[in-house]
Amino acid sequence: MSAPPDPRWIPAFVEAQAAEAGAARNTLLGYGRDLNVFYDYVHAKSLSFATLTQANIEQYLIRCEAEGLAQSTRARRLSAIRQLFRFAYEEGWRSDNPSIRLRGPGKAKRLPKTLTVAEVDALLEASRDQGRSLPEQIRNRCLMEMLYATGMRVTELVSLPVSAARGDPSVLLIRGKGGKERMVPLSTPAREALGDWIQLRDAAEEEARISRRAPPSRFLFPSASKEGHMTRQGFHGLLKDIAVAAGISPARVTPHVLRHAFATHLLQGGADLRAIQTLLGHADLSTTEIYTHVLDEHLKELVLRHHPLSRPTDGT
Repeated sequence: MSAPPDPRWIPAFVEAQAAEAGAARNTLLGYGRDLNVFYDYVHAKSLSFATLTQANIEQYLIRCEAEGLAQSTRARRLSAIRQLFRFAYEEGWRSDNPSIRLRGPGKAKRLPKTLTVAEVDALLEASRDQGRSLPEQIRNRCLMEMLYATGMRVTELVSLPVSAARGDPSVLLIRGKGGKERMVPLSTPAREALGDWIQLRDAAEEEARISRRAPPSRFLFPSASKEGHMTRQGFHGLLKDIAVAAGISPARVTPHVLRHAFATHLLQGGADLRAIQTLLGHADLSTTEIYTHVLDEHLKELVLRHHPLSRPTDGT
Protein backbone atom coordinates (compact mmCIF):
# COMPACT_ATOMS: atom_id res chain seq x y z
CA MET A 1 0.00 0.00 0.00
CA SER A 2 1.41 3.39 -0.94
CA ALA A 3 2.01 5.79 1.92
CA PRO A 4 -0.41 8.71 2.34
CA PRO A 5 0.94 12.27 2.44
CA ASP A 6 2.65 13.16 5.72
CA PRO A 7 -0.21 15.34 7.08
CA ARG A 8 -2.42 12.22 7.17
CA TRP A 9 -0.05 9.98 9.14
CA ILE A 10 -0.70 11.40 12.60
CA PRO A 11 -4.53 11.66 12.46
CA ALA A 12 -4.73 8.16 10.95
CA PHE A 13 -2.53 6.78 13.73
CA VAL A 14 -4.52 8.57 16.46
CA GLU A 15 -7.83 7.36 14.99
CA ALA A 16 -6.52 3.79 14.98
CA GLN A 17 -5.41 4.08 18.61
CA ALA A 18 -8.88 5.27 19.56
CA ALA A 19 -10.76 2.63 17.55
CA GLU A 20 -8.53 -0.43 17.95
CA ALA A 21 -6.58 0.10 21.16
CA GLY A 22 -9.31 1.99 23.03
CA ALA A 23 -6.82 4.65 24.13
CA ALA A 24 -8.13 7.27 26.55
CA ARG A 25 -8.81 10.82 25.32
CA ASN A 26 -5.89 12.29 27.27
CA THR A 27 -3.56 9.64 25.82
CA LEU A 28 -4.70 10.50 22.29
CA LEU A 29 -4.16 14.22 22.92
CA GLY A 30 -0.66 13.45 24.21
CA TYR A 31 0.19 11.45 21.08
CA GLY A 32 -1.07 14.32 18.94
CA ARG A 33 0.99 16.96 20.74
CA ASP A 34 4.24 14.97 20.69
CA LEU A 35 3.91 13.81 17.09
CA ASN A 36 2.95 17.25 15.78
CA VAL A 37 6.13 18.68 17.28
CA PHE A 38 8.05 15.89 15.54
CA TYR A 39 6.19 16.59 12.27
CA ASP A 40 7.23 20.27 12.44
CA TYR A 41 10.88 19.23 12.89
CA VAL A 42 10.76 16.74 10.00
CA HIS A 43 9.33 19.26 7.56
CA ALA A 44 11.60 22.07 8.70
CA LYS A 45 14.45 19.76 7.61
CA SER A 46 12.69 19.06 4.26
CA LEU A 47 12.37 15.39 5.20
CA SER A 48 9.44 12.98 4.89
CA PHE A 49 7.93 10.32 7.15
CA ALA A 50 8.04 7.89 4.23
CA THR A 51 11.84 8.13 3.82
CA LEU A 52 12.99 9.08 7.33
CA THR A 53 16.01 7.15 8.61
CA GLN A 54 17.11 6.05 12.06
CA ALA A 55 19.82 8.72 11.95
CA ASN A 56 17.21 11.41 11.25
CA ILE A 57 15.23 10.38 14.35
CA GLU A 58 18.43 10.27 16.44
CA GLN A 59 19.20 13.84 15.37
CA TYR A 60 15.74 14.89 16.52
CA LEU A 61 16.29 13.27 19.92
CA ILE A 62 19.67 14.99 20.24
CA ARG A 63 17.96 18.30 19.55
CA CYS A 64 15.33 17.57 22.23
CA GLU A 65 18.12 16.94 24.73
CA ALA A 66 19.92 20.13 23.66
CA GLU A 67 16.69 22.07 24.29
CA GLY A 68 16.84 20.91 27.89
CA LEU A 69 13.74 18.70 27.77
CA ALA A 70 13.31 16.42 30.76
CA GLN A 71 14.35 12.79 30.45
CA SER A 72 10.75 11.69 30.89
CA THR A 73 9.56 14.04 28.12
CA ARG A 74 12.19 12.72 25.69
CA ALA A 75 11.28 9.12 26.54
CA ARG A 76 7.60 9.87 25.96
CA ARG A 77 8.28 11.51 22.58
CA LEU A 78 10.37 8.57 21.43
CA SER A 79 7.62 6.17 22.52
CA ALA A 80 5.09 8.07 20.39
CA ILE A 81 7.47 8.01 17.39
CA ARG A 82 8.03 4.28 17.78
CA GLN A 83 4.33 3.59 17.82
CA LEU A 84 3.74 5.81 14.79
CA PHE A 85 6.30 3.95 12.69
CA ARG A 86 5.18 0.55 13.93
CA PHE A 87 1.68 1.51 12.77
CA ALA A 88 3.06 2.69 9.41
CA TYR A 89 4.94 -0.59 8.95
CA GLU A 90 1.85 -2.66 9.77
CA GLU A 91 -0.22 -0.57 7.34
CA GLY A 92 2.33 -1.16 4.58
CA TRP A 93 3.26 2.51 4.30
CA ARG A 94 6.89 1.60 4.88
CA SER A 95 8.85 -1.58 4.28
CA ASP A 96 10.93 -0.96 7.39
CA ASN A 97 10.67 0.63 10.83
CA PRO A 98 13.45 3.21 11.34
CA SER A 99 12.73 3.53 15.06
CA ILE A 100 12.89 -0.13 16.04
CA ARG A 101 16.55 -0.12 17.14
CA LEU A 102 16.51 3.19 18.95
CA ARG A 103 17.23 3.17 22.67
CA GLY A 104 15.41 5.73 24.74
CA PRO A 105 16.83 7.85 27.56
CA GLY A 106 14.65 5.95 30.04
CA LYS A 107 12.79 7.56 32.87
CA ALA A 108 14.38 8.75 36.04
CA LYS A 109 12.84 6.91 38.95
CA ARG A 110 11.54 9.51 41.34
CA LEU A 111 9.66 8.83 44.51
CA PRO A 112 6.08 10.02 44.14
CA LYS A 113 5.19 13.03 46.25
CA THR A 114 2.67 12.23 48.93
CA LEU A 115 0.97 13.57 52.04
CA THR A 116 0.80 12.38 55.64
CA VAL A 117 -2.38 10.93 57.10
CA ALA A 118 -2.74 14.07 59.23
CA GLU A 119 -2.48 16.29 56.16
CA VAL A 120 -5.13 14.30 54.31
CA ASP A 121 -7.38 14.52 57.36
CA ALA A 122 -6.92 18.30 57.31
CA LEU A 123 -7.88 18.43 53.62
CA LEU A 124 -10.99 16.33 54.20
CA GLU A 125 -12.03 18.55 57.10
CA ALA A 126 -11.43 21.75 55.10
CA SER A 127 -13.52 20.43 52.19
CA ARG A 128 -16.64 20.46 54.40
CA ASP A 129 -16.71 24.29 54.41
CA GLN A 130 -15.35 24.90 50.91
CA GLY A 131 -18.02 26.25 48.56
CA ARG A 132 -20.34 29.20 48.01
CA SER A 133 -23.43 27.28 49.11
CA LEU A 134 -24.38 24.24 51.16
CA PRO A 135 -24.88 22.06 48.03
CA GLU A 136 -21.38 23.00 46.82
CA GLN A 137 -19.90 22.18 50.21
CA ILE A 138 -21.60 18.80 50.25
CA ARG A 139 -20.45 18.11 46.68
CA ASN A 140 -16.87 19.11 47.50
CA ARG A 141 -16.77 16.90 50.57
CA CYS A 142 -18.06 14.02 48.43
CA LEU A 143 -15.38 14.60 45.79
CA MET A 144 -12.60 14.60 48.37
CA GLU A 145 -13.84 11.62 50.37
CA MET A 146 -14.28 9.54 47.22
CA LEU A 147 -10.91 10.49 45.76
CA TYR A 148 -9.00 9.50 48.89
CA ALA A 149 -11.13 6.42 49.61
CA THR A 150 -10.66 4.92 46.15
CA GLY A 151 -7.40 6.27 44.69
CA MET A 152 -9.23 7.09 41.45
CA ARG A 153 -7.61 9.16 38.75
CA VAL A 154 -9.18 12.61 38.60
CA THR A 155 -10.69 11.95 35.15
CA GLU A 156 -12.30 8.77 36.46
CA LEU A 157 -13.77 10.68 39.39
CA VAL A 158 -15.25 13.71 37.62
CA SER A 159 -16.69 11.64 34.75
CA LEU A 160 -18.21 8.95 36.99
CA PRO A 161 -21.76 8.09 35.83
CA VAL A 162 -24.41 8.54 38.50
CA SER A 163 -25.71 5.03 37.75
CA ALA A 164 -22.50 3.59 39.22
CA ALA A 165 -23.10 5.33 42.55
CA ARG A 166 -26.77 4.62 43.25
CA GLY A 167 -28.10 2.31 45.95
CA ASP A 168 -25.57 3.08 48.72
CA PRO A 169 -22.85 0.95 47.10
CA SER A 170 -20.02 -0.53 49.15
CA VAL A 171 -17.93 -0.79 45.96
CA LEU A 172 -17.80 1.21 42.74
CA LEU A 173 -17.22 -0.07 39.21
CA ILE A 174 -14.64 2.22 37.61
CA ARG A 175 -13.87 2.42 33.91
CA GLY A 176 -10.20 3.36 33.66
CA LYS A 177 -7.53 3.75 31.01
CA GLY A 178 -8.22 1.90 27.78
CA GLY A 179 -11.77 1.14 28.92
CA LYS A 180 -10.54 -1.37 31.51
CA GLU A 181 -12.91 -1.85 34.44
CA ARG A 182 -12.05 -2.44 38.09
CA MET A 183 -13.86 -2.54 41.42
CA VAL A 184 -12.89 -0.19 44.25
CA PRO A 185 -14.37 -0.25 47.77
CA LEU A 186 -15.88 2.82 49.44
CA SER A 187 -15.10 3.79 53.02
CA THR A 188 -17.92 4.59 55.44
CA PRO A 189 -17.24 8.36 55.34
CA ALA A 190 -17.19 8.26 51.52
CA ARG A 191 -20.50 6.38 51.41
CA GLU A 192 -22.08 8.90 53.77
CA ALA A 193 -20.79 11.85 51.73
CA LEU A 194 -21.97 10.18 48.52
CA GLY A 195 -25.47 9.61 49.92
CA ASP A 196 -25.76 13.25 51.02
CA TRP A 197 -24.61 14.50 47.62
CA ILE A 198 -26.84 12.25 45.52
CA GLN A 199 -29.88 13.41 47.47
CA LEU A 200 -29.10 17.08 46.75
CA ARG A 201 -27.99 16.37 43.17
CA ASP A 202 -31.20 14.53 42.30
CA ALA A 203 -33.34 17.31 43.80
CA ALA A 204 -31.48 19.93 41.71
CA GLU A 205 -31.84 17.81 38.57
CA GLU A 206 -35.58 17.41 39.15
CA GLU A 207 -35.99 21.15 39.67
CA ALA A 208 -34.12 21.86 36.42
CA ARG A 209 -36.28 19.34 34.58
CA ILE A 210 -39.48 21.00 35.75
CA SER A 211 -38.45 24.65 35.46
CA ARG A 212 -36.28 24.52 32.33
CA ARG A 213 -37.17 21.15 30.83
CA ALA A 214 -33.49 20.32 31.05
CA PRO A 215 -32.60 16.72 30.18
CA PRO A 216 -31.21 14.68 33.10
CA SER A 217 -27.44 14.40 33.39
CA ARG A 218 -25.89 10.96 33.38
CA PHE A 219 -22.94 12.14 35.49
CA LEU A 220 -22.55 12.09 39.25
CA PHE A 221 -20.99 15.56 39.19
CA PRO A 222 -22.86 17.39 36.41
CA SER A 223 -21.87 20.83 35.19
CA ALA A 224 -22.44 23.21 32.29
CA SER A 225 -19.07 22.29 30.74
CA LYS A 226 -18.75 20.94 27.20
CA GLU A 227 -18.20 17.47 28.63
CA GLY A 228 -21.33 17.72 30.78
CA HIS A 229 -19.47 17.02 34.00
CA MET A 230 -17.06 18.82 36.30
CA THR A 231 -13.77 19.34 34.46
CA ARG A 232 -10.34 18.18 35.57
CA GLN A 233 -9.23 21.81 35.60
CA GLY A 234 -12.19 22.80 37.75
CA PHE A 235 -11.41 20.13 40.31
CA HIS A 236 -7.73 21.03 40.25
CA GLY A 237 -8.58 24.64 41.15
CA LEU A 238 -10.98 23.49 43.86
CA LEU A 239 -8.28 21.30 45.38
CA LYS A 240 -5.88 24.26 45.57
CA ASP A 241 -8.51 26.27 47.47
CA ILE A 242 -9.06 23.39 49.88
CA ALA A 243 -5.31 23.09 50.45
CA VAL A 244 -5.08 26.78 51.37
CA ALA A 245 -8.01 26.40 53.76
CA ALA A 246 -6.28 23.38 55.34
CA GLY A 247 -3.05 25.31 55.86
CA ILE A 248 -1.08 23.22 53.35
CA SER A 249 0.94 24.67 50.50
CA PRO A 250 -1.22 24.33 47.35
CA ALA A 251 1.93 23.50 45.39
CA ARG A 252 2.07 20.20 47.30
CA VAL A 253 -1.52 19.16 46.66
CA THR A 254 -2.74 17.76 43.34
CA PRO A 255 -5.24 15.00 42.48
CA HIS A 256 -2.33 12.69 41.66
CA VAL A 257 -0.67 13.39 45.01
CA LEU A 258 -3.88 12.24 46.72
CA ARG A 259 -3.78 9.09 44.59
CA HIS A 260 -0.22 8.52 45.78
CA ALA A 261 -1.33 9.15 49.37
CA PHE A 262 -4.07 6.53 49.01
CA ALA A 263 -1.54 3.91 47.85
CA THR A 264 1.20 4.87 50.30
CA HIS A 265 -1.10 4.84 53.33
CA LEU A 266 -2.50 1.44 52.32
CA LEU A 267 1.01 0.03 52.01
CA GLN A 268 2.07 1.51 55.34
CA GLY A 269 -1.00 -0.12 56.87
CA GLY A 270 0.09 -3.55 55.63
CA ALA A 271 -1.87 -3.90 52.37
CA ASP A 272 -0.61 -6.34 49.75
CA LEU A 273 1.16 -4.76 46.77
CA ARG A 274 -0.93 -6.73 44.25
CA ALA A 275 -4.13 -5.58 45.92
CA ILE A 276 -2.94 -1.98 45.57
CA GLN A 277 -2.10 -2.65 41.91
CA THR A 278 -5.69 -3.80 41.34
CA LEU A 279 -7.20 -0.83 43.18
CA LEU A 280 -5.08 1.67 41.24
CA GLY A 281 -5.77 0.00 37.90
CA HIS A 282 -2.09 -0.48 37.06
CA ALA A 283 -1.57 -2.89 34.18
CA ASP A 284 1.95 -3.78 35.36
CA LEU A 285 3.04 -4.49 38.93
CA SER A 286 6.33 -2.67 38.27
CA THR A 287 4.35 0.59 38.12
CA THR A 288 3.01 -0.07 41.62
CA GLU A 289 6.37 -1.14 43.03
CA ILE A 290 7.58 2.44 43.29
CA TYR A 291 5.47 2.73 46.43
CA THR A 292 7.74 0.22 48.14
CA HIS A 293 10.49 2.84 47.87
CA VAL A 294 8.24 5.32 49.67
CA LEU A 295 7.77 2.77 52.42
CA ASP A 296 11.51 2.08 52.50
CA GLU A 297 12.12 5.78 53.16
CA HIS A 298 9.49 5.75 55.90
CA LEU A 299 11.05 2.71 57.58
CA LYS A 300 14.52 4.20 57.28
CA GLU A 301 13.33 7.35 58.99
CA LEU A 302 11.80 5.30 61.81
CA VAL A 303 15.06 3.42 62.36
CA LEU A 304 17.18 6.58 62.34
CA ARG A 305 14.80 8.27 64.76
CA HIS A 306 14.15 5.44 67.23
CA HIS A 307 16.92 2.83 67.07
CA PRO A 308 19.35 3.21 70.01
CA LEU A 309 22.43 2.72 67.80
CA SER A 310 21.29 5.62 65.61
CA ARG A 311 21.36 8.12 68.44
CA PRO A 312 24.33 10.50 68.53
CA THR A 313 26.87 9.68 71.22
CA ASP A 314 28.19 12.22 73.68
CA GLY A 315 31.76 11.42 72.66
CA THR A 316 32.58 9.41 75.76
